[in-house]
Amino acid sequence: MAPALSPSRASDFMTCPLLYRFRVVDRLPEQPSPAAARGTLVHAVLERLFDLPAHQRTVEEAVALVPSVWANLVAERPDLLQLVAGPEGGHDEQARAEESWYDAATRLVERWFTLEDPTRLEPAERELYVEADLDGLLLRGYVDRLDVAPDGRMRVVDYKTGRSPSELFEGKALFQMKFYALVLWRLRGRIPTLLQLVYLGNGEIVRYEPEERDLLAVERKVKALWAAIERAASTGEFRASPGRLCDWCDHRALCPAWGGTPPPLPQNAALLALDPRAAGVVEVGVD
Repeated sequence: MAPALSPSRASDFMTCPLLYRFRVVDRLPEQPSPAAARGTLVHAVLERLFDLPAHQRTVEEAVALVPSVWANLVAERPDLLQLVAGPEGGHDEQARAEESWYDAATRLVERWFTLEDPTRLEPAERELYVEADLDGLLLRGYVDRLDVAPDGRMRVVDYKTGRSPSELFEGKALFQMKFYALVLWRLRGRIPTLLQLVYLGNGEIVRYEPEERDLLAVERKVKALWAAIERAASTGEFRASPGRLCDWCDHRALCPAWGGTPPPLPQNAALLALDPRAAGVVEVGVD
């Protein structure tokens, strides 16, 4: 099986090589959050909405989809239900916690209608799995939505249920989109015309028009990144890179930068680090 890399795992290694190790090599469990579950629900609702005829894609219809889509998600993953149950307590407390969670998800769905008009959209693809070979390295991931014009121009759309980032973190989100654009370019022989990040948390859209030189730079970056991953895999040295995101890391207690001790490396750590089945194209939550 060829080695593989997704934008999420690439981002992990760039953020902190030790985080990459914890997720890909050690495969340590992580606690899903109510926000991640809400993101999963909102993404699913926006995907399902396009099953309806254009004239029925109203905000009322979208909101009406929320309970049934959530029921389907819980049927597939019962653990999601625990994320919205709230703190242990009486029936009233549980009901209020669930109602608050649903209200937040509904507001995100409603906000999307202030940013895009689904009655005027006919996506070519939704939740599109893409992969392309880059000199023996498989690049792969999922695109939330791909719009294709009659003349072949492509718009890559990604929904974010959080707020738009500051300039300090905007490059990270754009790297993900350029990664997808590179894969689509290699697959279809045409550079996407527009990359569009839709931030539902604060109702903003970030648009970027990629050029060939942008994607060639991403290609070089990915190759260099993979070379670094291979070196770490061969030596077992996945160094910690402490920063502002450490406060949200599930593995902080095991990080030597914070006085912790990582678990011993598995005997097959080098293989696990490059195993495409650990490349993370299926995410636990959606941001």
